[in-house]
Amino acid sequence: MKIAVTGLNATDNPGPGVPVIRCLKEAKDLNAEIIGLFYDSLDPGIYMENITSACYMIPYPSGGLNELYDRIRAIHEREKIDIIIPTLDSELYGFVKLEGKLNSLGIKTFLPTVEQLNIRAKDVLFRFCESNGIKAPKNILANSLQDLYSIPKEFNYPVVVKGIFYDAHIANNFEEVKNAFNKVRMKWGFPIIIQEFLRGDEFNVAALGNGTGEMTGAVAMRKLYITDKGKGWAGITIDDNRFLELSRIVIEKTKWRSGIELEFIKSAETGEYYLLEINPRFPAWTYLAPVAGQNLPYAMIRLTLGEDVKPFSGYKIGTIFVRSSWDLISDIKTFEKITTFGEIEWRK
Repeated sequence: MKIAVTGLNATDNPGPGVPVIRCLKEAKDLNAEIIGLFYDSLDPGIYMENITSACYMIPYPSGGLNELYDRIRAIHEREKIDIIIPTLDSELYGFVKLEGKLNSLGIKTFLPTVEQLNIRAKDVLFRFCESNGIKAPKNILANSLQDLYSIPKEFNYPVVVKGIFYDAHIANNFEEVKNAFNKVRMKWGFPIIIQEFLRGDEFNVAALGNGTGEMTGAVAMRKLYITDKGKGWAGITIDDNRFLELSRIVIEKTKWRSGIELEFIKSAETGEYYLLEINPRFPAWTYLAPVAGQNLPYAMIRLTLGEDVKPFSGYKIGTIFVRSSWDLISDIKTFEKITTFGEIEWRK
């Protein structure tokens, strides 16, 4: 079997691709080659030893779905890909729209629908939570600088300025809001989400929905170290049924089909749990899940193949991950090959 995985960026804002691949390599019953799909010739996952058998550059879906499909078809002619796992928020809509054409090539996927992606989008998350009895921070949508002047009527400073796909900045006054607004606008476009800021401990749940409303598995962790970009750089698995129950509600209501990450905060003032975000894919800390006892990406592969997968019953509490930086050494000839041809083969 050949499984292609995207999201090989592993920088200070790491993608989930490399962790998902590590999870698959942990599965003793899985006999598969991993094909990496990358967007940038300096994505660290390309250069990691024993991670992929070969890597191929693909165009962003925003550049046109026909171009993306043609490139994947060309790669498929060489590699005979069985399954593709997209791992980045910004590419999911494109891959969902191509799902039928990929299936016609013999490439399987296990993706949410466009409707499911829309339900959990950051700009409508508050309404979803409100209608399902889940607490969430208030927010307003800004499509122009003029919209920012409504902030004092809605919130007290600080506030969080968020992009529709990525990026979050804490702003303590109006000038900082404008600066963050312009940064996010230039990178991700509109709308910009202005969200109520809550103080408290942050928690994340990595989960898998089978598409019928059932949660196949879920692992909850508390962030122990958070970067200035809000990324968890260390975390520990915890036993808190409230997070798992809220995750179960989300998957049940949306009938989620794929991996998912839910980000929570426990208010320091009230002790109540608020859902901050629903990310429509496995998180960058996914490798913590199989080590704790739930190999969620491998379970998703089995679901993709139509197998009956029983829900996981638990996981090991107190398992810690600490993310690190590691210099990968290569040479100019390898880099030239990747940038010139958009591909590299590591098979010996």
